[in-house]
Amino acid sequence: MRLNLLFAVPIVLAATPAALFAQWLGYATPGVPRTPDGKPDLSAPPPRSADGKPDFSGMWGWINIGTPCGAECTDTQISREFINIASTLKGPLPYQPWAAELVQKRRVEQGLDPNVHCMPRGAPRIWTDDYYKRIFMTPGNVIILTERNMQYRHIFTDGRLLPKDPNPTWNGYSTGHWEGDTLVVETIGFRDDLWLDASGNPLTEQGEMIERIQRPTYGTLEVEITIDDPKAYTAPWTVKVTQPLILDSELIDYYCLENERDSVHMRQQAPLGTPQ
Repeated sequence: MRLNLLFAVPIVLAATPAALFAQWLGYATPGVPRTPDGKPDLSAPPPRSADGKPDFSGMWGWINIGTPCGAECTDTQISREFINIASTLKGPLPYQPWAAELVQKRRVEQGLDPNVHCMPRGAPRIWTDDYYKRIFMTPGNVIILTERNMQYRHIFTDGRLLPKDPNPTWNGYSTGHWEGDTLVVETIGFRDDLWLDASGNPLTEQGEMIERIQRPTYGTLEVEITIDDPKAYTAPWTVKVTQPLILDSELIDYYCLENERDSVHMRQQAPLGTPQ
């Protein structure tokens, strides 16, 4: 059984898809390399497309951590980057002064997170999300589908240039090119009010995201994410996330407000400074 969690500290909303046992769960993934004893060989070389480049196609998950989230819930199976995308950095993020103040406000007023309101999370959070994603690669295109709200992301690899004056969107506008076996993706044109994680780290309309995506083995996808946003940060910064391959499964048709019954039980957070 799979359970998807919509998570924001300290508010937690759990939703179970209606068709949990449908959609070919358990159907064997074809073409999986095997060890001599018949088990999936996840350390085997990655598959390659007709042009010789690594093929990222497949269904990908996230590295779980048991994260205590207070009295409202027990350990949750999410990634540490979902809580704080910069959790692996040795020092604090290089905030602009206004951005540091904004993060403190967002951490107090967690209800501001678009995630809590079932709004799109934006392209960076697709990699740190507690939902599976499926990648399809075709000539000139990389398509990423994600379970949450049945969203998608489109990366063009057909040589086109980034738009000069893009209309801001949740996922931005992405183009990719190959450097050896690494797909380098540049994305601009984000909205001005995005959250990079549940801690409220911002991404503004001046931000650019550069991803360096590799598949070193059959069972592993590595994504190096650089955020260069001079409006919110005094310098670019980089994190790396690992995505494990998910076999014998499929995306579940899921919308986070469908059959939702938890909001009436949530503790409403008073504005900052309000007597309790």
